[in-house]
Amino acid sequence: MIFCCALRAGSRTALLLGFLAALDAAGADERRIRSEAPSRPVHTYSIVAHDPATGELGVAVQSHWFSVGSVVPWAEAGVGAVATQSFVDPSYGKLGLDLMRAGRSAPDALKGLLAADAGRDVRQVAMVDAQGRVAAHTGAKDIPAAGHHMGANYSVQANLMLNDKVWPAMAKAFEQSKGDLADRMLAALDAAQAVGGDIRGRQSSALIVVSGKPTGRSWDDRVFDVRVDDSPEPLQELRRLVKLQRAYNHMNAGDVAVEHKDAEAGLREYAAAEAMVPDSAEMIYWHAVALVNMKRVEESLPLFRRVFALDANWRTLTTRLPQVGLLPDDRKLIDRITNVQPSR
Repeated sequence: MIFCCALRAGSRTALLLGFLAALDAAGADERRIRSEAPSRPVHTYSIVAHDPATGELGVAVQSHWFSVGSVVPWAEAGVGAVATQSFVDPSYGKLGLDLMRAGRSAPDALKGLLAADAGRDVRQVAMVDAQGRVAAHTGAKDIPAAGHHMGANYSVQANLMLNDKVWPAMAKAFEQSKGDLADRMLAALDAAQAVGGDIRGRQSSALIVVSGKPTGRSWDDRVFDVRVDDSPEPLQELRRLVKLQRAYNHMNAGDVAVEHKDAEAGLREYAAAEAMVPDSAEMIYWHAVALVNMKRVEESLPLFRRVFALDANWRTLTTRLPQVGLLPDDRKLIDRITNVQPSR
């Protein structure tokens, strides 16, 4: 739909709200405007979901297609989540979020976009909005096995699968699994693969989770945003990245706590990060730096020792931090830290 390129910020909401009402009169014109030819053939399986307890929204996906995460998943805090796949039209993601942001439910948004799409028979799309309302479409000409299942606060969908067990297995896994939204969506992806998955195999995967309380800063609203563009085991790699993201989330929370003068909370967050990724020099190092700035130098020295044993460049970095205010400008203190010796 080329109209989306011409929208001004002030007129976006009014135009989107008027879009569905005008479909009956303008449908023929919209269908001529929209390309008749299928777009990129991203055949895959995915899940869109809402967590009513936290308000989080998410999308997770796996495919035998390069960089599936750059095309299929879309999500915005306080608005909704979209998966657009099969012979994919990425505008379903952009326009779906625009319509839901303007107040349309996921079912209304998807209905309108499908009505204006001459290629809807080769599309597969699912949406969930911030109230947990879901909608899904599997085109009549999607390559079998293809189908979807909508449940409370989620939809699972798949096409070009080895068999028709994939989406029922995803639904069951999501409903029965424990943990946060990311954990449950990962369980759905694993279940799909376990019963056959994509008939061609696997190559890439992605997972996005956005917070339940939008801040107006989209970069702060992304709880998870990880993707595997090319791997022989994309789901295994995706799980590794989700775990790493969790650890960095703890690091970030620790930094915020320290900024607010809550040293104990900061140390708890740093310790949680290290426990998740015990061999990460990055996490150990900044934990040690935080301890020094809390005047707990003795506790920091064993951590610095571990980091310097992993890579001597961290020792050099330490000498540079006082000039930018990240460590005290105290030559004796810096010498004490940098001269700490590896354990024997």
